[in-house]
Amino acid sequence: MTGLITVVTAVHEPSAHFLPAAYSSLREQKLPDGWEWQWLIQEDGESAGVSPHVPDDRRISFEQGRSGRAAMARTMALARAEGQYVKVLDADDKLTPGALARDLAALTDNPDVGWATSRVLDLLPDGSTLGFDQDPPQGVLERGTVLTHWKAHDFRAPVHPATLFVRRDLLLALGGWMALPASEDTGLLLALDAVSRGWFTAETGLLYRKWPGQVTGQAAHTHKGEREARMAVVEARAKALAALKGWRFKAN
Repeated sequence: MTGLITVVTAVHEPSAHFLPAAYSSLREQKLPDGWEWQWLIQEDGESAGVSPHVPDDRRISFEQGRSGRAAMARTMALARAEGQYVKVLDADDKLTPGALARDLAALTDNPDVGWATSRVLDLLPDGSTLGFDQDPPQGVLERGTVLTHWKAHDFRAPVHPATLFVRRDLLLALGGWMALPASEDTGLLLALDAVSRGWFTAETGLLYRKWPGQVTGQAAHTHKGEREARMAVVEARAKALAALKGWRFKAN
């Protein structure tokens, strides 16, 4: 084996029953010769209701820990990460065929690019899908592109952080996911955008499940005061990183 991709999934008990569907989408991925994946599932908490849904596969590692929301669970999972690249896969989402290979090609073919994203389709409860009307063109995203769009469109990024594929050393250098109750993945995305060029793949890479129990669908997620605070610290961090002299991503 010449390469390994680490797939990281944070899960809590209400979403655990979606894990077999996520696993099916991962198992169907075709990678270039010599490449393999490992799947790190980290429970946000220590319930008895998640482990029964974890598939039996030597490539899967499941751990539990104190509850601290998705950012902490994903970052704790990095202690077990062995791959050169890290792919995010939320417990209730599904990869599309070829998604991992396309992500891998984006970074191996472009050594000056630190991270990649792809098109997303919302997967609705009735099985239908819905796209996003502001996707950028396929190709390189120059530094600052995501922040500029995010600020101009009511804090909505042009690419989806749930599709993130990133070089592990860059992810670790930025400290993993932001310590926020929500928008932790957007915070990481904007930090990456501040220090590195990115990539967008126009072919759909993820089915983003919409269901009543998801965290982003809860009233607390859109609470005005909290949302304003989250967006303020996300923006401040991105600007601070962009202003650091000499702190720019360089491939090894």
